[in-house]
Amino acid sequence: MSLASAPSYSPPHSDRGTVLAVLLAILLGAVALTDLIGLRQSALFLIGGLCGATLYHAAFGFTGGWRRFVLERRSTALRGQLLMIGIAAVAMIPMLAGGTLLGQPLVGAIAPVGVSVLFGAALFGFGMQLGGGCGSGTLFTVGGGSARMLVTLAFFIAGAVIGTAHLPWWLELPSWPAVSLGAAFGTLPAVALTLAGLGAVAALAVWSERRRHGGLEPLFIATPPGVARLLHGPWPLLWGALALALLNIATLAVAGHPWSITFAFGLWGAKALQAVGVPVESWTFWTWPGPAKALGQSVLADSTSVMDFGLMLGAALAAALAGRFAPKAKLPWPSLLAAALGGLLMGYGARLSFGCNIGALFSGIATGSLHGWLWFAAAFAGSYVGVRLRPLFRLD
Repeated sequence: MSLASAPSYSPPHSDRGTVLAVLLAILLGAVALTDLIGLRQSALFLIGGLCGATLYHAAFGFTGGWRRFVLERRSTALRGQLLMIGIAAVAMIPMLAGGTLLGQPLVGAIAPVGVSVLFGAALFGFGMQLGGGCGSGTLFTVGGGSARMLVTLAFFIAGAVIGTAHLPWWLELPSWPAVSLGAAFGTLPAVALTLAGLGAVAALAVWSERRRHGGLEPLFIATPPGVARLLHGPWPLLWGALALALLNIATLAVAGHPWSITFAFGLWGAKALQAVGVPVESWTFWTWPGPAKALGQSVLADSTSVMDFGLMLGAALAAALAGRFAPKAKLPWPSLLAAALGGLLMGYGARLSFGCNIGALFSGIATGSLHGWLWFAAAFAGSYVGVRLRPLFRLD
C-alpha cells in the first residue's frame, strides 16, 4: 500500500462540560454493572465504549465507504475493513479451535447459509444507504449527537422486533446448516482460506480504483501517534482498523462470543412491547433458549446491550473531545422518511440474516463462518441499489 505524510495537526477545542458528563456516566455505568451483574459485564461495557470512541475518531463506517466505492471507485475504506477482518481472523479462528479460554467456552458467529441470509443481508445493505449508517454506524452517530440517526435507530429497533416475529417462517425456506471453516478444514487452512478470500476482494478493489484513477489513495498515513491526536482525533483509518480488530478479539475473550450489535435492538423492542401488554414471550423466536433467557432478564444482563450502551457513550465522549458534539433537530422530511425506511429495513434484514455489518460480516468472517461471506456479497449488492436510489430522497 502507498504511504502519505500527514498534514500538521492542531488539537481541537473540547467541550469540557460534555466530556465530564459523559465520563461520569461511563464511570457510574461501569460501577453499577459491576455491582448488579459482575465484573465481566462491566468490562464489556468499557470495551463497547472503546469501540464507540474508535468508530467516531476514525470515522470507521461501512455505509459511506461502500457508497464511495460504488460512486467513485475509491477503495480506502473498503480496504481498511478487509484489513480489520483479516487481523481479527488470524487470532479468533485459532482461539475458537481451543474451545475455551480461562475456563469459559468460546463460540463463533456461525449461522446457517440460506435464503434468509441472502434476502435479509440485501435488505440491510439497501437500508443502510437510506438510513445513513450501518449497525455500528447508527450507534456511533447517535452517540455523536445526530438527531437524524435517532430516527434511524428507533425504526431499526422496530424492524428488528418485527424480524423476530417472522424469522421462524424464513428459516423454513431452503437453507444449509451453519458451516465453520475451522471445523470443516482445520485451523490453519481456515485462516489461509479467509485471508485468501479477503485478499481477493482487496485485489479486485485495488484493480477497480487503479483502473478509474490510475493510482490508490493511501491507507497507511505517516501520522505521529501523539497523545493529543489519540484523545481528540481524527484518527487515520489504519488506527481504526487495528483498534477494532483488537477490541473484537477482546470481546471474544471476555464475553465468550465475538462482537455483535443488533440482537439488542430486537430485545429492546420486545421489552417495550411487553411493557404495553403485547405477549411477545409467546412468539416462537422468544421461546428459544437464548432469546427466552435474555427476555426474562434485565437488559443489563445482556452483553450485546451493555456493549451498545457503552458504544454510544464512547462515541459521545469522542465527539465532545473533538469539539463536535452538537445535536441538531431540524431535518427535511425526505431525509426523515429515508431514515425511517432505512432503519426499518436494516432491523428486519439484520434479524433475518443473523446480524449486521458487525455481527454477520466482521465477526462472521473473522470466526470462519461461511454465512459471513454470503452476507457480504448480498449486502453489497443491496447497498449498490440503495446508493442509486438515494437521490429520490434528496440525499447527497
